[in-house]
Amino acid sequence: MSRGSKHHTDEFKAEAVSLVERSGKSVPEMAEELGINARTLYHWMAANHPGRVTSDGVSDRDLVAENKRLRGELEIALQERDILKKAMGVFAKR
Repeated sequence: MSRGSKHHTDEFKAEAVSLVERSGKSVPEMAEELGINARTLYHWMAANHPGRVTSDGVSDRDLVAENKRLRGELEIALQERDILKKAMGVFAKR
């Protein structure tokens, strides 16, 4: 079957997400039982719960924003490290 050729109803998607939440099984286990890709089921779960709040009171959107900020900080730190490595090389030659 070619990619994207299998279409599932909204009811099927909602029931699949509900089964994962009720069953206590992992997403890959439930996806295998339902005959769908685990990534597809993860996607349906995310679409079913936009802006969901985790048990510690942080929303998914906040986590995404923090992840983006931290990736930016990491990029800056890596650039600074590379600059310091080059400077050490210059001073070591003297």
